[in-house]
Amino acid sequence: MGLYLNPGNEAFRQAVTDDIYIDKTKLIALINQRFNRSRVKYICVSRPRRFGKSMAADMLAAYYGKGCDSGELFVSRKIENEESFLTHLNQHNVIRLDIQRFLFDESHLDIFIDKIQEAVIRELETEYGGCFVADQYGLPGVLGQIYAHTKEGFTFIIDEWDCVFRFAKERQEIQKGYLDFLRGLFKGAEYVELAYMTGILPIKKYGEHSAINIFKEFSMLNPGPFAEYFGFTEEEVETLCGKYGIDYEETKKWYDGYLIGDFHIYNPQAVTELMDSKSFRSYWTGTETYEALKIYIDMNFDGLKESVIGMLSDVRCEIDPSTSQNDMTTFKSKDDVLTLLLHLGYLSFDEKTSEVFIPNQEIAREFMRSVKAGGWDGLVQALKRSEGLLQSTWELDGEAVAEGVAAIHNETASMLKYNNENSLTCTVLMAYYSAKAYYMNPLLELPSGKGFADVVYLPKRDMDRPALVVELKWNQSAKGAIAQIKDKQYADWLEGYTGNILLVGISYDEKKGHSCVIEEYKLNI
Repeated sequence: MGLYLNPGNEAFRQAVTDDIYIDKTKLIALINQRFNRSRVKYICVSRPRRFGKSMAADMLAAYYGKGCDSGELFVSRKIENEESFLTHLNQHNVIRLDIQRFLFDESHLDIFIDKIQEAVIRELETEYGGCFVADQYGLPGVLGQIYAHTKEGFTFIIDEWDCVFRFAKERQEIQKGYLDFLRGLFKGAEYVELAYMTGILPIKKYGEHSAINIFKEFSMLNPGPFAEYFGFTEEEVETLCGKYGIDYEETKKWYDGYLIGDFHIYNPQAVTELMDSKSFRSYWTGTETYEALKIYIDMNFDGLKESVIGMLSDVRCEIDPSTSQNDMTTFKSKDDVLTLLLHLGYLSFDEKTSEVFIPNQEIAREFMRSVKAGGWDGLVQALKRSEGLLQSTWELDGEAVAEGVAAIHNETASMLKYNNENSLTCTVLMAYYSAKAYYMNPLLELPSGKGFADVVYLPKRDMDRPALVVELKWNQSAKGAIAQIKDKQYADWLEGYTGNILLVGISYDEKKGHSCVIEEYKLNI
């Protein structure tokens, strides 16, 4: 066994003997289906930090690698009953690389590829010294010679594959050189039985094309059959909560929300920290990704700040992720920034609607930290006003609501385009930010009656609060907004709702300022 060639099973042994271990061994069966099949044996799985990528890599290395006996580690695990289990157990030469280990200092950027090759070749010499002569073709040339002599292939497991793009954000020549190295190592190579890579970012694109197009990617956008194997599922978290005496419903509020394929997935680090500490708080790691959040949400792309404000108020944002170049520097639109935040774990993605949203209370707090640190003038103060404004709405105090909306509109004018209807919508979402404690996620442009209601708030089942149907008007009267709600029967959409309903008309006139009219509405039931 070596550090890189057939590294053994100690890392996986430590994982399975931890107090909290979730059995993800059926991932192996999925990988076995792709083993040594030319079109599907190149796999890249990208997930945010702390989603179990390294543990999965350790598991695969322990399972496939020669030089150790890992059978005992899989006793009573889910993989044990799979037909392919014994076929590949400790039968292959594994080359296991953690790219980050070669890049712990900026000075290593210019030499890390050479150091990777030197380290692996040095270990290959011990095992296959008579089968090759090292030459200018480096590691690919050595592996090719070994295969020609022995017909033995290699299984590659590469963790933190993308750290180059995070560490050398502005060094295009380093990034391209690294991709060229990977292309030369894998493309068309007979010695590759399997190439499995994990990282935070999907494979870097130049223009519309991937630089290593032989890999099948499984990301936050397209998790495929790998969705349940990275992170904890609802069933797994509920079981842990029962074992450790933790309130499962409160756990969902804090840490649920990542929609990955058909699964609700939890960040394993947050869940395990909760089980240990019994304390609900943010366990998000303040690393490079937090710096990215602070920097990127402050970018002045058209509509980005409005989208962040909407998502803080539990509104989803539709995106087109196809333009993203899968790096941390190439941004041409708000969609590129939001796509990056999705890969970093700050947003979740609904494949069915192509919408992103803030997944849970833990991440919402990280956004608020970044908003405060980023100098979003007025937003924090605006959100503080929200509880009082919501109370004024319940009390039918239209004048107080108008004053509150005007104050919030003025406080956030530096962030938003003041004089347009979209700005007024964002203002109202900020004004009713506190509604998330009492209401379900706000519904924007809800189809109801004969048209679309601008914003609808429906109370949570355990909350005795009135539903709110909000209509916004620009350079028109608040009374006209109320009249439109009635004329187009917006409230009739709530036919099955038996509680109270408030109709809220909010208007901004460039000459007269803000006004608000609030009325009670009774359904004809």
